[in-house]
Amino acid sequence: MPDYKTILYNISDNIGTITLNRPDSYNAFNEELTTELQDALKQAESDASVRCVVLTGAGKAFCSGQDLKDAPTGGGKRSLADSLKRRYNPTIRRIRNMPKPVIASLNGVVAGAGCGVAFACDYRIAAEHVKFVEAFVNIALVPDSGALYTVMQQLGYAKAFEWATLGDPILAKSAEHVGLINKIVPAEALEAETKAIALRYAQGPTRTYGIVKRMLSRAQTRSLDESLDYEVWMQELAGQGTDYKEGVQAFVEKRSPKFKGE
Repeated sequence: MPDYKTILYNISDNIGTITLNRPDSYNAFNEELTTELQDALKQAESDASVRCVVLTGAGKAFCSGQDLKDAPTGGGKRSLADSLKRRYNPTIRRIRNMPKPVIASLNGVVAGAGCGVAFACDYRIAAEHVKFVEAFVNIALVPDSGALYTVMQQLGYAKAFEWATLGDPILAKSAEHVGLINKIVPAEALEAETKAIALRYAQGPTRTYGIVKRMLSRAQTRSLDESLDYEVWMQELAGQGTDYKEGVQAFVEKRSPKFKGE
């Protein structure tokens, strides 16, 4: 396993936990952190022993977004386009395209690009004090890393516009109400609740979860007829896995299935 400097990565019970580890800067993204995060996500995807990924932050924050104090290599002005193309967009795509469940365990403030990373995850659980903040407008920039796309889908144009242009936070309770997060819990219960959800996914039919992710992503831009046709192919694909056979056998034998994620 690589020797990371800005993240912690460990595997236990088929769960790969990636912890953003720059607590002094509220886990703000610098060049090194985004590079290491992409690598850890790649490692988790290719490791068959990892059947669920948890993404969280060290200290008081999940992620406060881009570290504005992080100077570009070699000095000079940072290219915002380069940062998105090379650092942030590949991270979002890797989370969304990973054929395994990715859980965001939100322990503190989620801001800027941290919102995009959190919203890219499949399941989001947050401590009840968590706030989602898009303050790009305060430095005359626009939301990126896919956050506005997600908020637009969940809140609609008017509320998404308000959030992006006024910079007011979305509190955890409101975020849960509109479907931006799945569950809120007391801060002291976050770790245990996250582990419980992660174990359910880590012990489930991993291959099937990956297919579901593909179907949901495609359904966002397809008609019902196109989705029905796609379901034919995906159901056939799911039925070719060994977990399907185990699931049927367990049902017949009236026992809990023992899935292998295959």
